[in-house]
Amino acid sequence: MDICTAIIELCKVNSWDNPQVSVNAEDHNQITWHDGNPNSITVDQIKAKQAELRAEYDAQEYARKRKAEYDQLNQFEMQFDDQRDGTTTWVDTINAIKAKYPKS
Repeated sequence: MDICTAIIELCKVNSWDNPQVSVNAEDHNQITWHDGNPNSITVDQIKAKQAELRAEYDAQEYARKRKAEYDQLNQFEMQFDDQRDGTTTWVDTINAIKAKYPKS
């Protein structure tokens, strides 16, 4: 996650004012606080929040991959056809996607 996102999330979590900040080249040494950094956010706090956000993002990879495949299905039609024909195509397809991209 980028530095500005981490700073904004730090402010949200701690109910701080919105920061007035810019960052050059995603470099922790090139953060410019246009408001003087009234919340005294440290580089260590930013790095920790970036790591936390990256871990949260990575943990949801399975969900993003599942959604991409779910979106390609015409699920309502599959469900209708299964109901009409006494088949389990929709359930089988969903289960196959879940098996392909397990939650853990």
